[in-house]
Formats: sequence, structure tokens, C-alpha cells
Amino acid sequence: MRILLISPARTECAFLGKALRESAHSVQSTDDLRDGLYLGSLEPFDAVLAVAIDENASRSLDGLLPAFAKLPGSPAVIVIMSDVTARERAKALRAGADACFVTPYSIMELQERMRALRRGTTAATRDPAGRQTIRLESATRELVEGKRRICIGKREFLLVECLLRQANLPVPRDELIRYAWPEKESVDPASVNLIVARLRKKLEAHGFAAQLDTVNRYGYQLRAW
Repeated sequence: MRILLISPARTECAFLGKALRESAHSVQSTDDLRDGLYLGSLEPFDAVLAVAIDENASRSLDGLLPAFAKLPGSPAVIVIMSDVTARERAKALRAGADACFVTPYSIMELQERMRALRRGTTAATRDPAGRQTIRLESATRELVEGKRRICIGKREFLLVECLLRQANLPVPRDELIRYAWPEKESVDPASVNLIVARLRKKLEAHGFAAQLDTVNRYGYQLRAW
């Protein structure tokens, strides 16, 4: 999943970002709500995760939640708060949040809630007859085509997820880098080439029909049928 994480620079919040990345999510981070709203307007995210664990952040969030709910791609908006009443949680939900967690919370439950909210946008492709051809399973980090399955690494997972969003269409190299390496400002293009080469070997070795094509001077394309 592509997640926009808006949280203060605190140890417990850094742990949340680390846990999400280790679960093969593409995480874009910022510590300011208005900056987060701006980032969310530039490209679509599957979920916006806003951590408002102090009074000032909670007040700011109240006024911005309706705008987050209207971001491109209709991301799931999830709020994490601290020391709030049931009335305050209900207020956040009415303002545009899809879910509200209170500290302490379970990261496992948080991730399952995000997946449930975005179940209709699972990374997968369908052929002209509407049959599913290839998909990703986040729980096991596998690429699945019919009865064939491949276990893939975190970067490979993110790269395929980005390609599946525009299956059978070319995806720019820069977009793939932003998706698979969101925590880095600069990435050597050779890193993308290396992962694509590994994926091609795995697809061929396991008899997948899907193919990864290079689009000269542009990027890559996943041909699923």
C-alpha cells in the first residue's frame, strides 16, 4: 500500500514508520499536517495516517480532516489520538476520518484496518474477459498467477505493486523510484535495473506468463496478458 504518514518526530512515531516499511508498504512521511495535505494533493495514496497525540495537533486536525477525505484517489483516512473521549473520536469520524485509534494501539490491527478499508483496490490485473491474471498477496508477500506463487523481497513487492497499478502500460522510472524507495532522496537507477533483472529471472524460473518489459529511456511495463 502507498501510505502517507503524518506524525511528529518522536521515537514511538519513528517505530510506526519502521513497522509499516518492514511490512512492505511504501511510506511517505512528514511531520506537518498542512505539508501532508499538500503531498496528498500531488499524487494518490491508499491511506493517510495522521498521528495527533498532542493538543495542538488535535485542534489542527479537526479543521483539516474534511480536506484529507477529499484527496485524489479517496484514500482511507486513519487517525491516531491520545487521551481522547468517545465524543472526540466520534467527532473525528464525522469530520472525515474512516477509523480512529487511541494510544496504545496494535500495529497489526491498524494494518488490517487499512487493508479492509482498501480491499477494493488490491493490486491485481484482469484480462479482457474480466478474469484475474496476476496479483500480490501482502500477508505472505507473494506474487500469484493462477496456481503459481513466488515469494519476493520488500523492494520487489513495492516495484510490482507500482507496476500493477498501471498494468500493461509503461511506468516512468522516477515514479517507480518514488514508490519503492520513498524514504530516500536519491536512488541510483542501477538499483531499479537490478531488481527488475531479479524479478525477470523469478518470473521465468516459475513459468509465469507475465513479463517485465523495458521501455527505452522511459521506464518499465508489466505485461500481464
